[in-house]
Amino acid sequence: MTEEADRPTRARVTLTSISSRAWEHPADRGALTALRQLKGFDTILRKISGMVNERAERLVYLASAVRADDRQFPRVHRLFAEAAATLDIRELPELYVMTGPYPNALCIGIDKPIIVLHSSLVDLLDDEELRFVLGHELGHARSGHALYQSLLMWLIRLSGVIQWVPLGVLGIRAIIAALYEWSRKAELSGDRAGLLAAQDPAAALRTHMKLASGGHLEDVDATAFLAQAAEYDGSGDLRDSVLKLLLLEARTHPFLAVRAAELRHWVDNGDYNQILAGNYPRREDDGDAKISEEAKKAADAYKEQFQRSQDPLMKILNDLGGTIDGVRDKVTGWFSGNRGGGGGDSRDN
Repeated sequence: MTEEADRPTRARVTLTSISSRAWEHPADRGALTALRQLKGFDTILRKISGMVNERAERLVYLASAVRADDRQFPRVHRLFAEAAATLDIRELPELYVMTGPYPNALCIGIDKPIIVLHSSLVDLLDDEELRFVLGHELGHARSGHALYQSLLMWLIRLSGVIQWVPLGVLGIRAIIAALYEWSRKAELSGDRAGLLAAQDPAAALRTHMKLASGGHLEDVDATAFLAQAAEYDGSGDLRDSVLKLLLLEARTHPFLAVRAAELRHWVDNGDYNQILAGNYPRREDDGDAKISEEAKKAADAYKEQFQRSQDPLMKILNDLGGTIDGVRDKVTGWFSGNRGGGGGDSRDN
């Protein structure tokens, strides 16, 4: 029997009416809540994104890839439908498998998201691992991440066009840097959605280890792999802290070992089990989400990250005591529209 066949079949909890806010990282959720409540923002963003022809992209995949259904890639389609059912997603996006030597998956499109898997990823992962990846991409689709990723890509192209305008490019680069940071947090949100779809933390960890090792799972030890993330977080001096910031500056995804450690932390702190127990926000309450509350949660998440981090720079900030509260006030100000930081009134729109 194969290793996969030896694993016991797990009964998964259907998360009826679960809101995407349940799996969104607080920093991701705070930004999304604010953007969603800006009247007309999505309309404007869709106009900006009109330069990308969604219909043309779909036609390209329709003509050059394989659409997964009950006759083509039936295993993949079955896992996709099961992941969607667990997350109570009733309208499935189109799913394609395309030739690709690098294991990857993506969610594209705004009005009608499309999920694409590279063939090497399908070959690499077992059923539970693939369910985790499919749940990750469904999480992106449900959270509307593709819309804001489109803005990031558009701004990157725009920054190259107007780089001869010093002040303009500095402003755009600041926005791009903020969107990169949001994008990395959105990937952590996707991992949480994937885990809720698979409901198998071991499979999620195996996925990260396989992606990092090129599939050599027999040569990777889970404890040692997670220890690498801890070493990355805490090793070196202030020079390494600066280097890490520079390495992340233009990355849309966190590093794989770090993602694995972040997901393990989410499980260990109890949030994952609370959701499986039925304690999660519902879609029908999304309209009542308040910017100030989500901003506070986002700020608290950064504060907690500083406090548990062993990074030299983060430890210095933490040791300064009041600085952490200042950071919290500043982040709250960003999301609530209060540019002054901690002072002033924030409004719930």
